[in-house]
Amino acid sequence: MAPAPGSITLFLALLLAGSALHKGLAHERLAIAAARLAGTRPSSGTLLLLMAGGIEAVAAACLLIAPLQSTGALIAAVLWLGYALALFRRRGEVLDCGCDLVAREKPVTTAQVARPALLALVAGLVSTLPAAAFGIETPFAAAGLCALYLGISELLAIPQPAWRKR
Repeated sequence: MAPAPGSITLFLALLLAGSALHKGLAHERLAIAAARLAGTRPSSGTLLLLMAGGIEAVAAACLLIAPLQSTGALIAAVLWLGYALALFRRRGEVLDCGCDLVAREKPVTTAQVARPALLALVAGLVSTLPAAAFGIETPFAAAGLCALYLGISELLAIPQPAWRKR
């Protein structure tokens, strides 16, 4: 059985809120990562980080308010598309993109580019749906989606697994 639209909406909101919180907690590391990813001076990293975290927080809040769900989803889609484009520009380079909860210098691969691109696609689809109601199962399904997302993120962090072709 596929997750209900409300579960997907809450999953996106949790992901955005968690990312904004992460930016606040690990701001020193992530400011450097933001500047490198954007290709700007290191001194611009803090401003970029504040802007991205603020946009993530606003999008997350909008996703939780029924009349603003489409707006929140569109904001999230644009933001994640921007992340995907920034990563695409850096593909092949070895850097800490700030995509993980821990500092990891690794090559930017197609998988790292695909992650925010797929999130942008999901958010874009959510923006076209009517506002989704949250039922009793919604937080559980959203938490399950978050666990899967984080698990996939950890699998992508394995340096050279035998199952992944270059």
